[in-house]
Amino acid sequence: MFAKVNKALFIIILLIGGLLLSACGDPKLKPLSSGATIVAFGDSLTEGVGASEAASYPNQLSIITGLNVVNAGISGETTDRGLARFEDVLEQYSPELVILLEGGNDILRNHNQNQTKQNLAQMIDIAKQHNVQVLLMGVPEKNLFSSVAGFYDELAEEHEMAYMREVIADLLKTQKYKSDQIHLNAQGYRVLAEQIAETLKDEGALP
Repeated sequence: MFAKVNKALFIIILLIGGLLLSACGDPKLKPLSSGATIVAFGDSLTEGVGASEAASYPNQLSIITGLNVVNAGISGETTDRGLARFEDVLEQYSPELVILLEGGNDILRNHNQNQTKQNLAQMIDIAKQHNVQVLLMGVPEKNLFSSVAGFYDELAEEHEMAYMREVIADLLKTQKYKSDQIHLNAQGYRVLAEQIAETLKDEGALP
């Protein structure tokens, strides 16, 4: 009797695990329209510091996808300043999707990470209020071997959102993709744009 109960329990656990894995694999974005605007929102990595304007990842992503990708990056921006302008940017461009790549300057300047997380969470909430989808980009901590600051994982889980966890860290660990210690070069921004486009396909935003 005990063995039968254990076997039944084991089967139930397997079924629940399978359902959870299946749910985790579901696309998290809705398809973008053929004339959609994407806003790339962030700091110097979005603006394209380290390369020409034409080589910035938003411009290269526009070429890859054929969509209008607005470069709304401001070098040196922290999340408190980003939050202050975020809603105005959404209202100005009416995007269907925002790529949110911000927080690196907070980390470099040792800002309180709970506050940084809260600022990003408010941006995500504002996007939801405007029916704008969000792709969150993880940013590494001030550690050569770090993959991502932990609060990005928390945000992605809490908001059940599309999330690119390690691409920035991986690119910044590869010398040929960097213009300096914290910025990419044209080749790095190209790889970033390609990986974002691939993620958008995998998450259901692009065909």
